[in-house]
Amino acid sequence: MFGMTELPTMRSRRLGRELAALREGKNMTMGEVAAHLHCGQPKVSKIESGHQSVRPLDLDLMLTLYGVEDPPTREAFVRLSRQVRQQDWWSSQGPLLWEDLKDYLTLEADSSLTRTYEFHVLPGLLQTPDYMREVFRPNRSLREIDVMMETRQKRQDFFIARGTRVRLIIDVAALHRVVGSSKIMHAQLDRVLDMAQMPNLSIQVLPLRVPMQVPGQYAPYTIFTMAEAPHAEYVWLEHLTGATVLEREQDVTRYKQAWDDHTAAASPPGESLKYISEVMKEFA
Repeated sequence: MFGMTELPTMRSRRLGRELAALREGKNMTMGEVAAHLHCGQPKVSKIESGHQSVRPLDLDLMLTLYGVEDPPTREAFVRLSRQVRQQDWWSSQGPLLWEDLKDYLTLEADSSLTRTYEFHVLPGLLQTPDYMREVFRPNRSLREIDVMMETRQKRQDFFIARGTRVRLIIDVAALHRVVGSSKIMHAQLDRVLDMAQMPNLSIQVLPLRVPMQVPGQYAPYTIFTMAEAPHAEYVWLEHLTGATVLEREQDVTRYKQAWDDHTAAASPPGESLKYISEVMKEFA
């Protein structure tokens, strides 16, 4: 159907993952659930993999079968099921927006807390148009650069309007690495200091004196905490050919520990902003 979002989406996979966890928590097989829904096992499998949306009646039966009685939790599942095919602002960005990025934007939009460690460049939410243009320039056409810049700027607008909590840890190397020119860097760091005044944004700098034992020091990552039940958490890892989303609890736990280690090793926010201000003077 024209205009309908194709499945699976990040939200349909999230819903399916949570329903599968509830089923497994009750030690039930897909076949047993299918019998209660009066359907075939493939339907349950497709729902859990995110390849099929779930009807309101089926969702109600599944939640009851899994012992979910808390009204707010049930309503949260209902809302998530309604959002599976939701048309978001990035839905109109066209085919140049790859699926991995759409997943990232969905996680970002649905989260109440985003934690990002960045090593190579400054985080996208902080980037000026000139800075991001230089970041996007290698191996991309002018049209691709325009689409990526428009998308990133809309992300920034969405962040400012929504007020989501964001915590950033920036490796000191990203502050000194010249992207474009000294003029671009000066304006970029000035923007960082300006945005740091937002009450929902925290910025810390990871200094050079940090011991090499800090895990994940050279691998940028983002941890997303969903805004409402089911309170899932995801880790986003970006690489040259795309991205990987980690969902398993043991994987997420390892990155949350890495985040705690990075937070403890990084300079406090106030000290970090003073350092950024000093670096900015070097580009004047």
